[in-house]
Amino acid sequence: MRLRSIELALPDPAAAAAFMTQIWGMAEAGTRGSTQYLRGSGPYPYLVAFDRAEDEYVRSTTFVCDEDELAALTQRAAKAGWPWRSVTSQDLGGGHGIELEMPEGVLLRFLADSEDAAPLVGRDLPVKLTHVVFNAADAEAVGDAAEAVLGFKVSDRTKGMVFVRCNESHHSTAFARAGFTSLNHIAFEMEDIDAVMRGIGRLRDHAQTPAWGPGRHGPGANVYAYYIAPFGPVIEFSTAVEKVPEDYKVGAPEDWTWPEGRIDQWGLSDKDFDGLRQAEERFRFRRTWTPEVA
Repeated sequence: MRLRSIELALPDPAAAAAFMTQIWGMAEAGTRGSTQYLRGSGPYPYLVAFDRAEDEYVRSTTFVCDEDELAALTQRAAKAGWPWRSVTSQDLGGGHGIELEMPEGVLLRFLADSEDAAPLVGRDLPVKLTHVVFNAADAEAVGDAAEAVLGFKVSDRTKGMVFVRCNESHHSTAFARAGFTSLNHIAFEMEDIDAVMRGIGRLRDHAQTPAWGPGRHGPGANVYAYYIAPFGPVIEFSTAVEKVPEDYKVGAPEDWTWPEGRIDQWGLSDKDFDGLRQAEERFRFRRTWTPEVA
């Protein structure tokens, strides 16, 4: 199973797409109706979709899987009593599967038979999404639900987050101990550290400075630089996330501590706590569909 894309609704998708293509570094993938699609250099048809709406919310976060994974997941979701429905995707790449709502309202979509696209050449294009992180009122409970129903695995726990994986990548998502539910941030996988640093330089040319970073995390060990996008959400340049084996030992908060004054492995970055917190509260979840009766 792989994380593929996130679908957002917001009042001005054209402005959001302009920032992401002209400054952040994504490529246009096409439009359908009022929805604009943006992609990276990898094989996914798009990584981000912007839908037009009067206000802003997360429509879904999409994973791709095979038929066996989809059938097992559908059975577990129905047994757990989660709201879900069968879908045929109208987004680029198509595919069929299910949409479901987790206990705190996080909306996820799982698709089989989604079509890939030919890779693009471009050293500064994001390759893919490396993770999408959500805020949670009870991160432990949501992490447990991800294991029991989604079939994911908890990789690490820190004072701030529960990190969860769906394949060998250390985390494809995580749940922040925020006290509320919303989108925390979207992380774009860059080709290497140089691509991350060139991205930071490119944004500096447009008077954009990191809200956190550059640095290297503890859990996952990925290099990062976080920004607050002009259209609202927190977005991240990331690379080199750790690949973990099946028997990876789940870390506890006491395993991930830093010396006083440090917030990452390198110890050179500052963090705009207030600005990030405000941005992390903006994009909530809105289910616009009716659940299927099992």
